[in-house]
Amino acid sequence: MTELQETRAILTKEDLIHAFKNCGLREGQHIFVHTSLSKLGFVVGGAETLIRSLLEIIGEEGTLMMPSQTWKNLDPSTGVHSEAPTEWWPIIREYWPPYDKEITPAIGMGVVAEMFRKWPGAKRSNHPARSIAAVGKHAEYLTQNHDLCNIFGKNSPLDKLYHLNGYVLLIGVGYNKNTSLHLAETIANFPAKKFVHESSAIMEEGTRKWVTYETQAVDDGDFVRLGNEYDKEMNIKIHRIGNAEVRFLEQRPLVDWAAAWMERNRV
Repeated sequence: MTELQETRAILTKEDLIHAFKNCGLREGQHIFVHTSLSKLGFVVGGAETLIRSLLEIIGEEGTLMMPSQTWKNLDPSTGVHSEAPTEWWPIIREYWPPYDKEITPAIGMGVVAEMFRKWPGAKRSNHPARSIAAVGKHAEYLTQNHDLCNIFGKNSPLDKLYHLNGYVLLIGVGYNKNTSLHLAETIANFPAKKFVHESSAIMEEGTRKWVTYETQAVDDGDFVRLGNEYDKEMNIKIHRIGNAEVRFLEQRPLVDWAAAWMERNRV
């Protein structure tokens, strides 16, 4: 019986630290990380090793941020419970557990983000559907006062990172996973911009409540096209770590460029 040839790279913490430093990561930076662990190959120690490598690079003066969204905590009419028949919707609205930032799992964000939200010293924002988690110097600042209606705009975690001259690290994922582009959507003026009502279960003064709030509708349908043009125009270097493509981007120039692009290209 022929043994299948292994195509995955194998990476230790030391390998990751060396590789990420080659991408430009440095002590004291504040970085929003989006990652697909499996795309790297076989990381010895998995998500724990990846998180430890990044924290070791940025040190005590730096901050890591990751998405910890709980988007199942939205009204079933939005399609987040597509497996549930419509007659179940009233029951979901009445009984879906209220967001608890200590307990509610990050949904669909990957094993790294799920481990990260529970990391010692981690802070997590209190938005019931679109929370982010952070560890490091500015973790408290980045995660506090995450307004229900203002998910990605002014004074949101994304906007605070922008004002800290932060960075975006894409590990094995593309621009369709680049949450900072939603900040650009809030800045840009384009005719198709609209606002929607969303609903989530929250705890308020010890009581579960199903609350409805207005927020800007997001649209990531053109993010890949936008990103491809940004890579080309700004000559963005695409690194390889293990089997993964990796981009390390300054967030502020990306957001400013993306907002201008949206104003030109969105109708």
